[in-house]
Amino acid sequence: MATLLHIDSSVFPGDTSSSRSVTDAFRKAWEEQHPDGRVIYRDLAADPVPHITATAHSAGLAPASERTPEQSAALAARVELIEELEQADAVLIGAPMYNYSIPSTLKAWLDNVILAGRTSGETPSAQGTPVVVVASRGGSYAPGTPREGFEFVQNYLEAVLKGSLGLEPEFIVPELTMAPRVPAMSELVPLYHASRERAFDEATTKAKELAERLTV
Repeated sequence: MATLLHIDSSVFPGDTSSSRSVTDAFRKAWEEQHPDGRVIYRDLAADPVPHITATAHSAGLAPASERTPEQSAALAARVELIEELEQADAVLIGAPMYNYSIPSTLKAWLDNVILAGRTSGETPSAQGTPVVVVASRGGSYAPGTPREGFEFVQNYLEAVLKGSLGLEPEFIVPELTMAPRVPAMSELVPLYHASRERAFDEATTKAKELAERLTV
């Protein structure tokens, strides 16, 4: 029985969010392949995790015998998130671009789960776990576009998910999501629709491929 950890971080609900729409398509395809499987779901907009504090950070470095009650409580909250990651056979993350980067709620989740000596270091505890990231954005930041240099979502998440946590990330990128609502982008609407359709196709395909790989 495979376990999927599904994380959404868009501040917009339901179909009004491009990233949520695509992660939902992935999850439905996944559940069709794993009707008896388990999904751990975290909506970081509706139920944000606490941003890392000095107490929570220092607790992860202190020996158990030397932790204060406050440190122990803070570490327990981090461990809950860490165990969800460690239990997952695959991870699905909705990561819309806000002001050229990821939502602060998603950054807070990452700061909590990256724990030296456990989830990061020489032998990360979730090493090799496949991750599908839906990195939606209002414009286009693809190579060769005028704003290529402002792409900090994929670059950052590739570094932190693979470099720090030892995970294996893949990206689905629905772009130009603002085109239908911004008159100056009206000529890009066909490209938006093509990108959206491609994202849904990729989500369904990747979910089925991943589910099949994990059941072999």
